[in-house]
Amino acid sequence: MSLLCLLTLPALAFLSLSASAMPHPRAASSTSALKLAVRIHSNGIKNIAAADRARARTLVEAGSSSSIGNVTNAGVMYTADIGVGSPPAYHTVVVDTGSSNTWIANKSYTKTSTSYDTGNQFVVSYGDGFNYTLVAGEEYTDTITLTSNLVIEKQSIGVAFNVSGMGSVDGILGLGPVDLTWGTVSNAEEVPTVMDNLYTQNTISSEVFGVFFSPASAGDTSGELTFGGYDQSKITGDVGYAHITTTSPANGYWGVDEAISYGETKILTSAAGIVDTGTTLILIASDAFDSYKSGTGAILDASTGLLKISSDQYNQLSSLFFEIGEESYELTPNAQIWPRSLNTAINGTTDGIYLVVSDIGMQSGSGLDVINGYCFLERFYSIFDKTNSRVGLAETQYTYATTN
Repeated sequence: MSLLCLLTLPALAFLSLSASAMPHPRAASSTSALKLAVRIHSNGIKNIAAADRARARTLVEAGSSSSIGNVTNAGVMYTADIGVGSPPAYHTVVVDTGSSNTWIANKSYTKTSTSYDTGNQFVVSYGDGFNYTLVAGEEYTDTITLTSNLVIEKQSIGVAFNVSGMGSVDGILGLGPVDLTWGTVSNAEEVPTVMDNLYTQNTISSEVFGVFFSPASAGDTSGELTFGGYDQSKITGDVGYAHITTTSPANGYWGVDEAISYGETKILTSAAGIVDTGTTLILIASDAFDSYKSGTGAILDASTGLLKISSDQYNQLSSLFFEIGEESYELTPNAQIWPRSLNTAINGTTDGIYLVVSDIGMQSGSGLDVINGYCFLERFYSIFDKTNSRVGLAETQYTYATTN
């Protein structure tokens, strides 16, 4: 797989006009899938652990203040191609469950007959790994084409000015809760998301979407984002569900209560975490991270910002267990290491063994103690169910893969 560059930018919120005057008939119980690709960031990010921690900080601040949406840089990200306007011009956007808004950069936006400038402005803060930056622009409504069966009318879309460092990525497709859009657009409070409008315009029959992707090292780029349900063919067992946590700020996202054990040793109990496609690594509270570091015998590698272990230590590595809802999800030793074929993308040595569990930068009890990012989600199918306020996880053919 070629290494493509990626820079995630802030998730913005935008005003959405829900449906046309005449209501559409409710879609039959069926799903429609949007193909995903994985992009490896290889331009500018030298420490993905620091970048992920910056994202965690902005997630905590946004969830506590309800004032900004946010995203930050990441080493690995899901992307999709969506159409904007009529006829649609296609743009590559980051698929982000940790933000709730859809936007593209001004340089890539072409006005068509369905483009309408609302006159509203948006502004949001994001972390770039070390600093915070504001991104601002103009709000439009326009037609969004996800697939031939998924077309949204009058969807709010931000057109961001002065956005730099995005490489070949044009913007964000936000799939988080609508509350994250609060106060980010002038003359609006909350603004309906893409999922909100798909449902209110009767394009999907259920406010559910599923995310599937294989490990980057498996060489399979056939990821899918399924709207209106999930793809049963992608899972190998039953789906386990967990209700959205009541703990703030995790409850402002796709947050769940969870506990973590390294082997037979409990390293985190009664924690609130979030399931987030916009984070690369698996981030855990600092005290839990110290316990994990001690248990694995790893050392912190200055070049990558990740824990590094020897071959002998890898052979002794225990599984990491995440208790979410009524189920336990096993992250095998192979699933705990960065794909060795992609070591150079993170400034590592070709023969190094780096762990994908990193320090969130806060002690447990912060209200956001775990982020189950890409390196977790590539091993488990994830289901996001707004109607029932829950998150589902299931094993796939890659749960126990040894491709890393």
